[in-house]
Amino acid sequence: MTTLIAGIDFSAPSHDVARRLIGVTVLVDGVGGRIVETEAYDRVDPASHSFSGPTPRNQAMFGAPGHAYVYLSYGMHWCLNFVCREEGHGAGVLIRALEPVLGLEAMRARRGQHDARLLCSGPGRVCQALGVTRAHNALALNALPFELLPRSGRVRIAVGPRIGISKAVDLPWRFGLAGSRFLSKPFPGA
Repeated sequence: MTTLIAGIDFSAPSHDVARRLIGVTVLVDGVGGRIVETEAYDRVDPASHSFSGPTPRNQAMFGAPGHAYVYLSYGMHWCLNFVCREEGHGAGVLIRALEPVLGLEAMRARRGQHDARLLCSGPGRVCQALGVTRAHNALALNALPFELLPRSGRVRIAVGPRIGISKAVDLPWRFGLAGSRFLSKPFPGA
């Protein structure tokens, strides 16, 4: 199985994949947008779900690269991650924010929100807008319902510490499209 999707090698380290995903378009059943914010996680990282090894909840994170890892955060919000590295390693990229591009009416209906800036500005909002649930866990990213389209042109990337975690907070593994109004939170100094 190839690990090259949308021009990105998903067998690479998660922080490399997270950076390369900025500007890529992700669609779920034809609804989605341009990725404008990501965070990288790896099994050597105490903030990662894979740090303590495989469990029933995080098993997909230890699966083949180029698959989805979907988990429930705080018992209320689904979060979408893209699995990286070799099978058995336990690394992934959290999709934190999108610039909505396709299926805005479906997103607005799912979110009960009209403001395009707030449709996908946060990992829980991304999943709600795209209709991602646990049913998408472990699905391949290069097959329906997923579709990843390569970015076009160059992008300017902002880098900073991840947010919403209490361990390994200083790792600069949060990446974003510099100047995007669709980020979940501005980058320091931006």
